[in-house]
Amino acid sequence: MCGICGELRFDGKPPDAGVVARMLPRLARRGPDHEGRYIKGPVSLGHRRLSVIDLSDASNQPWVDEALGLALVFNGAIYNYRELRAELVRDGVTFVSDGDTEVILKAYAHWGEAFVSRLHGMFALAIWDSRRQQLLAARDRFGIKPFYYHHTRDSFRFASNTQALLAAGGVDTGFDSVALHHHFTLHAVVPAPRTLLRGIRKLPPAHIMIMDAKGKERLSAYWQLDASPPDRPLGEDEWLEATREALLEAVRRRRVIADVPVGVLLSGGLDSSLLVALLAREGGNDLLTFSVGFEDHADERGDEFEFSDAVAERYGTQHHKIHVPNHEVLDRLPEAVDQMAEPMVAQDAVAFYLLSEQVSKHVKVVQSGQGADEVFAGYFWYPRMHAARGSDIERFQPFYFDRDHSEYLQMVTGKYAGPDYTAALVEERLKAARTNEYLNKVLHFDVTTLIVDDPVKRVDNMTMAWGLEARVPFLDQQLVELVARMPAELKLRENGKYPLKKLARGLVPDAVIDRPKAYFPVPALKYISGPFLEFMRDILTSRACRERGLYRESYVKLLLENPQQQFTRLQGSKLWHLAALEYWLQRNVDPMAGANS
Repeated sequence: MCGICGELRFDGKPPDAGVVARMLPRLARRGPDHEGRYIKGPVSLGHRRLSVIDLSDASNQPWVDEALGLALVFNGAIYNYRELRAELVRDGVTFVSDGDTEVILKAYAHWGEAFVSRLHGMFALAIWDSRRQQLLAARDRFGIKPFYYHHTRDSFRFASNTQALLAAGGVDTGFDSVALHHHFTLHAVVPAPRTLLRGIRKLPPAHIMIMDAKGKERLSAYWQLDASPPDRPLGEDEWLEATREALLEAVRRRRVIADVPVGVLLSGGLDSSLLVALLAREGGNDLLTFSVGFEDHADERGDEFEFSDAVAERYGTQHHKIHVPNHEVLDRLPEAVDQMAEPMVAQDAVAFYLLSEQVSKHVKVVQSGQGADEVFAGYFWYPRMHAARGSDIERFQPFYFDRDHSEYLQMVTGKYAGPDYTAALVEERLKAARTNEYLNKVLHFDVTTLIVDDPVKRVDNMTMAWGLEARVPFLDQQLVELVARMPAELKLRENGKYPLKKLARGLVPDAVIDRPKAYFPVPALKYISGPFLEFMRDILTSRACRERGLYRESYVKLLLENPQQQFTRLQGSKLWHLAALEYWLQRNVDPMAGANS
């Protein structure tokens, strides 16, 4: 929901209206319903609105309260805003609108910085406080909504994507060597605050940043996920009942807190199928569901329609099936890459982009199953890590790293070589989980760090590219807090996600529950051949790529000669990993170089 941007000057100069004017067009697809601007004193704010809650003009942004000396831009949805509003009204606070935006501003005015810990939802926001002469920025607990920034001696700029900051100008686009190592080791995940570009950073999830008018920055966490065992051990039935109640409440909140219809992205897997079942049982008549499929490959099916069809039929949903031929995947790939705030290598990014285009013709909001595998241990590598022996990093690295450090050094040229930054990061983050159960350490790391910059960012970018808001109930704060403390063995039973399988039995067809874990398949971006191979060859042998000097020619040649045998441990194409980064750079950072390649 929406795109935000702004600038705070530290040098005594008034904001240049052209900065926000250059950023807003790069955010227009996130918010097609309204554009707003605000300039006063040292600050300028911009907003593109997707109207979902309180569809009237009263909730347009930037939201300004001159009496309080406050101005707000906000992206997201606050699921408990009605409860917060009622509490504020009891305390004598008055309102002039019916949406969640004004509630955020009045909550800050009433409770100060502590207001953020009261927000239950997904959000990225910035509040200019003219009395204190400071800008407060905050991001939700799981980074569902993005917040990028560019901090220099003279100014602080922020936006919902990197494209807007690049359009504003003056960004150092050189590589961050630490981020580069993370990108090629952790499946294109670059944990906050870093990005691949030295001049752009991102606010970490569950953090507040205070920036004063002189450029002094204060960063603090307002929430931490607790993975320690509960004081009183719970039995299996107690865990399952608590999970059922938390999931039901998460799904219900994301359905009722909207003034527009809410659909479901139905992949045919357990997670999205369970969402459909719960919504139907909660009274969601005439549910709209959406599935996408691609051309088959000899080694992999390109769709899961047989499973999604069964769920749609059982609950009588208004079901929409979208089939995408390979030529359209290739033809539309440039569009999808242009919507990536950071380069993505997951093959289903383009799938979500093309699916979202069709879904946006019917609804503005959808529920999606992202996060269930990371919260409930659904991926194939979790049992392997759990069974492995050795130190924390020795149990993690062989099952997750896309390439070991030695291979990374064979891939990049000498100027980008360095120490094993990623192993050091993983060791540090695993220790932060405050639990003795190894798998729960891994899941804590996944939920608080890895998922933010892989499926969560992918879904946000690709849905918002079409003015479509995706809500992810499996990343509900209270649900995650509960399951993080659940014994690992309970989550791992029946090859993972046992609590969800148990809850789904009788609601979802057994064939969906008992099938092996599948993925959102786009075989053409995994088994590289034909036009896709030539497309990637052109990228990696282009003048722009050669002049960038990132990859060793010998490594590129090896991948091009045998692309269908070069997979990462998570079964991604190593060739696509290299091509995806280079193509993103050509499209977003140096488009003229790409055009002249």
